[in-house]
Amino acid sequence: MVNLELYKVFYTVAKCGSLTRAAQELYISQPAVSQSIKQLENQLGVSLFNRTHRGMELSAAGGKLIFKKVEEAISLLEDAENTISELQNTATGTIRIGATDSIFSHLLADKIAAFNEAYPAVKLELISSTSPDTLEKLKEGRCDIAFVNLPVEDEGVKFVGTVSHLSDVFVAGKKYESLNGEVITLKRLQEFPLLMIEENTIARRALSSFTQTLGIDLRPDIEVANWDLMLKLAVKGMGIGCIPSEYCEDLLESGELFEVKTDPSLPVRGVGIALPKNVTVSYALKQFIALFNK
Repeated sequence: MVNLELYKVFYTVAKCGSLTRAAQELYISQPAVSQSIKQLENQLGVSLFNRTHRGMELSAAGGKLIFKKVEEAISLLEDAENTISELQNTATGTIRIGATDSIFSHLLADKIAAFNEAYPAVKLELISSTSPDTLEKLKEGRCDIAFVNLPVEDEGVKFVGTVSHLSDVFVAGKKYESLNGEVITLKRLQEFPLLMIEENTIARRALSSFTQTLGIDLRPDIEVANWDLMLKLAVKGMGIGCIPSEYCEDLLESGELFEVKTDPSLPVRGVGIALPKNVTVSYALKQFIALFNK
């Protein structure tokens, strides 16, 4: 097997023409340099240098024959190292971002735009799916970073931060104006038509888990696939929806919807940043993640 370190020592001695200067350049002892040369000569079965009073000269039958090829090989390895260094210190390439439509719209859009302005050479690929599906894509190598609804327990990925907190609330339109300003029990909510996000989502699981600890089983009259549809149906009076307040601030401010306050209120959740395990993070992705730490 080729020992690259021995050839590196050979190349350095040939350039320096001296064991002492080669040792200084390589930050090793002179005996270690001499031993490496002897080891390589034994492997090749030829003498690589002529030892003269002027220093170390390449031998015609050994060192001179291989010097050019070793020099080319060293150059190629340096080019390879430089390429890796550039990737780690230059924002180029593609970042594949996985998240739900709502996380993209409400939490990531401004950051993505800011990153694109700062690093226009980086291509951004946005992959929309539910949080469970996004985590699977991350583990399968189909996206580079995932923004997912919490709580999540998945040892197959690495969580590196939280983007935002989410405050789940119940909201209703003018049809249920009589509830505005009143605090009602979660159990009483069962008396009204309920709008809920579909069952295979983390948001729905979190809601069900919490209410079941209270002995309450809230079931939807209408199950929807996305928050936008839920909001439209709530405004039309088709039921009371459960949604993060961060996703309906405009409608709450305009008065088209109001918060149905409950006792107890729902626990705060969050949106986390997940990366695949044991994968080197590119410079571009590091810079993108840094936006969320400011």
